[in-house]
Amino acid sequence: MFLILTLALLPLGLIALIASLQAIRTADLEKEALLRVAVTQSARKLTADLQSDRTALEITVNAMANNAADKGMCRRLSFFLTSHDTEGGQFYIYDREGRRICSSSQREPAGIAPADRFARPIATLLPNHLVSRVRSGNGRFVALSYYSRAHLESVADPATALQNRQLSLHQGQQQLLVSRSHGDVAGHGTSLSARLDPPDILLTMTVREPPATLARLLSLFLPLVMWFAAAAIGWFVVNRLLIRPLVLLRRVVASYQPGQVLEPLQRLRTPAQEIMALGETFHEISKDVATHEAEMADSLDTQRKLTREVHHRVKNNLQIIASLINLHARSAHEAEAIEAYASIQRRVDALSVVHRNHFAELEENRGVGVRPLISELSASLRGTAPAAARRFAIQIDSDNLHISQDVAVPIAFLLTELVELAMMQAPTASMRISVQLEPGRDDRAQLMVRSSGLKTSEAMASHLDERYGRVLTGLSRQLRAPLDYDGEKGCYAIAITVIP
Repeated sequence: MFLILTLALLPLGLIALIASLQAIRTADLEKEALLRVAVTQSARKLTADLQSDRTALEITVNAMANNAADKGMCRRLSFFLTSHDTEGGQFYIYDREGRRICSSSQREPAGIAPADRFARPIATLLPNHLVSRVRSGNGRFVALSYYSRAHLESVADPATALQNRQLSLHQGQQQLLVSRSHGDVAGHGTSLSARLDPPDILLTMTVREPPATLARLLSLFLPLVMWFAAAAIGWFVVNRLLIRPLVLLRRVVASYQPGQVLEPLQRLRTPAQEIMALGETFHEISKDVATHEAEMADSLDTQRKLTREVHHRVKNNLQIIASLINLHARSAHEAEAIEAYASIQRRVDALSVVHRNHFAELEENRGVGVRPLISELSASLRGTAPAAARRFAIQIDSDNLHISQDVAVPIAFLLTELVELAMMQAPTASMRISVQLEPGRDDRAQLMVRSSGLKTSEAMASHLDERYGRVLTGLSRQLRAPLDYDGEKGCYAIAITVIP
């Protein structure tokens, strides 16, 4: 709910934030435009001042080169430069032999070596000065004019009022810091540059941003604070009036047990009438469910008793059929008829065993147990075995597995056919029945029947061709798996489906 309220109010917060950011961006653009005008104005003023001094120096050195200079020319040049420079207008004129011809009264600053006085750049940046170089037309004389930081700052001072500004000159890798800002020099700032004449020198003006105060940050994030506060207040109201009562109602419903009648209104205290009505609805529904569950429990008990009675009657009917077959077998005189009756009785007994085991496992609904099914079936087969096979031994090795009745019936018939076939072939032999889970599977098991009476022989082949082969094939199809036969070992194997 808090997220929904937050998202619902988010557009208003974004609109206010965008408006605030747009106002800040407009102010930044105005400040940048003002800075551009200021740096352009400063560059023009500084260029004009340098050009004026260069013109005066050029007139003087050309006059000296043409031997047209009089004795008062140096004094007039010094007066002209001093009128522009409050620090006295430092200039120095040299000839090719390094002799100083004319200069101001101040000592020449260090930085220009004698061999570099006639160098090509017309202006050079020194750590503390800007040097302007003017050579005569014939190259015999050179004039050097030094400008201090204070003079450059006074000339380049823009007419616009920009706080926390900083001026600097750049020439390649050289930099001359003309003035420092009064604010935080290390803070974030906006810089713009303008080219001077000479064109290889740039004048850069940097305006530092005012320090981030709590009031500025609060004014910037005020829309977000208002957005969050509105969402928080809305969530608090909704939580107290709706969410908390619904949580209590959910806990009461979650703790519901079958047959229990809910009384959620006893724990709910809320002014929302809809929630009160919802609690009353849960109370009525739980009362109806408790009544229906009681009726269904009685019906289920009756159905269980009827199902148990049906299974019991089916089992009794199968036992009656087996008894009737046994009575008819006693009245028979021919050996073939007696064996035929016995064969039919063994199959009826096998079906009865499956039905009895299925009825025993019906209460737990786990299916038919493999081990008790094979054990009881083996005892029944040995009890109805021919006289010659009374000592036929059956060994059982089975995991604790369970199968459905659809699988148990064909397995019982399959084991009956194989045991009967083995008894006919080798009455005094033994048989080993193994049921083991397949590796890595919990729903498949391997049923293996092994006996010396099942080894390949002419009699074995004859019995398989006459009847047993078709029966075994049909049973394997019911189990939906191939029945593997190893005649040398006398072993039959098939994969069966078990209940995990």
